[in-house]
Amino acid sequence: MERHERPWGYYEILATDNMTQIKKLVVRDQQQLSLQTHEQRDEYWFISSGIAFITVDDYEESFTAGQTLQILRGEKHRVKSLQGDLVLYEVQVGSYLGEDDIVRYEDNYGRA
Repeated sequence: MERHERPWGYYEILATDNMTQIKKLVVRDQQQLSLQTHEQRDEYWFISSGIAFITVDDYEESFTAGQTLQILRGEKHRVKSLQGDLVLYEVQVGSYLGEDDIVRYEDNYGRA
């Protein structure tokens, strides 16, 4: 399994077919992904361990192990690890699942 390092932690692709991709994301303590949208996919998040602070448009809430969330294409979203490393599983569903289907609005690491 290939590990993809990011400034916030890393992800691994667990499975892919023509309309679905499953990733394991590990977000390091107090790190967060960019505030972003996707135009061609929806995402379903399952929190495996840790405490996540999740933003989707104007909604913000903490999530813990066992909780799930649906993020529809076009919704601005991000996740932050609040305590220790956060492990979440992301199921992507859509006509295109490439990493270039990300529009970033805010990013702590200077990525465009």
